[in-house]
Amino acid sequence: MQDILINWSPQETRVAIVENGAVQELHVERTLERGLVGNIYTGKVVRVLPGMQSAFIDIGLERAAFLHVADVWQRGNGDNGQAPPKPIEKLVFEGQSLMVQVVKDPIGTKGARLSTQISIAGRLLVFLPQDDHIGISQKIGSPELREQLRSRVTRLAGEGGGGFILRTNAEDATDEELAADIAYLRKTWAAVREAGFKSPAGTLLYQDLNLPQRVLRDLAGDRTQSIRIDSASQFEALQAFGREFTPDAVGKLSLYRGERPIFDLYNVDQEIEKALARRVDLKSGGYLIIDQTEALTTIDVNTGGYVGARNFDDTIFKTNLEAAQAIARQLRLRNLGGIIIIDFIDMNRAEHQDAVLAELRKQLARDRVKMTVSGFTQLGLVEMTRKRTRESLAHMLCEPCPTCGGKGSVKTARSVCYDILREILREARQFNPKEFRVIASAAVVEMLLDEESQHLAGLSDFIGKPISLQAEATMSPEQYDIVLM
Repeated sequence: MQDILINWSPQETRVAIVENGAVQELHVERTLERGLVGNIYTGKVVRVLPGMQSAFIDIGLERAAFLHVADVWQRGNGDNGQAPPKPIEKLVFEGQSLMVQVVKDPIGTKGARLSTQISIAGRLLVFLPQDDHIGISQKIGSPELREQLRSRVTRLAGEGGGGFILRTNAEDATDEELAADIAYLRKTWAAVREAGFKSPAGTLLYQDLNLPQRVLRDLAGDRTQSIRIDSASQFEALQAFGREFTPDAVGKLSLYRGERPIFDLYNVDQEIEKALARRVDLKSGGYLIIDQTEALTTIDVNTGGYVGARNFDDTIFKTNLEAAQAIARQLRLRNLGGIIIIDFIDMNRAEHQDAVLAELRKQLARDRVKMTVSGFTQLGLVEMTRKRTRESLAHMLCEPCPTCGGKGSVKTARSVCYDILREILREARQFNPKEFRVIASAAVVEMLLDEESQHLAGLSDFIGKPISLQAEATMSPEQYDIVLM
């Protein structure tokens, strides 16, 4: 069974999914980073520009938004030999009220980009109220499966109107889940449409669900026994949303009134810190090293201090089994996606390899994100992929180190000293100053005065110029400057 904890503040919402006392998933949403894409507004046409085939629309933001003729929905739009698309001046006029959706956030001095083709995303489907066709995500496999899914959705959608696009995660959905999503999307659109008829220009009619609402719609399920939130105002808003759209989940919702912060119940903040670390310690004494790169994520398993089993083979096997459980949890916790390479400790026995792979697959089966796992390669590595659904925890909460630029290491003080000595020699051949002054970090200056003083003095004699040193506290270990005096 699982418990869901929601920690709300005006600037940030954090959600932890806890199973058997251990945090399994973390979700973070920041108010200032949500953006406007997907928002639906009542807009008012401010200017029509035939020369640019576009119009400026007031949707209540600081700058007027931009609507190009290509983003104006026209039935047929010139395909299949139908009438060619009309110019913008025949489609909109100044002062007209329009329902519009943001497709691109404002950037710099440019306003948001709009479309009049409305779409509302659900968990499994995207609803297109102005269309009537059923589309399938390109990533869903075989033509047979695509056709089967199309006929299922057509049957479930019935005569209610509107078109649907099946998202990738609808591939394994049951009829009940698809029907629930269809009902939710149609109900949402009915509310948006009704509000659109009676709202003035600049009114926000629909905003993609915030994180607490997505908890009720997407994350809560049969295995969820409680959903606790620590904000009274958000609790009431969530109750109202749940009663209308997710009645099964709203019964599990409660307001947390404890004196301790809600995340302290399961040490969630410590788990977040651990999920940002490179090393993950296992209970047995072994450990994982997780490295996230641009192309893939690597996970290395080590025995560390574990010597508990009867013989070396058993020690390795037990460590790898424990690592398989920990890896599945870390992938969820850190939300790692893309290609993942796991380097288990080498096992000599095939039955041990099979058991570790079976344990990994069993633990990964609990993940709501789609993934594929290959067997052991000739080099003894396990290759797998996990679908990218959102930014990883590290990319959301961290940025590359300004000192090392994300490399994870900096040159030693001695290496920087030798760079400086070579640079002075190079400049001495080109310039003829009275003195060379080296400005560098304290560690580099200290080494030049102490262990490298002989080499510095030798260079000074060779070029026939004095070399002075100045420590600069604000400089990083690799930074230095050579001033010609």
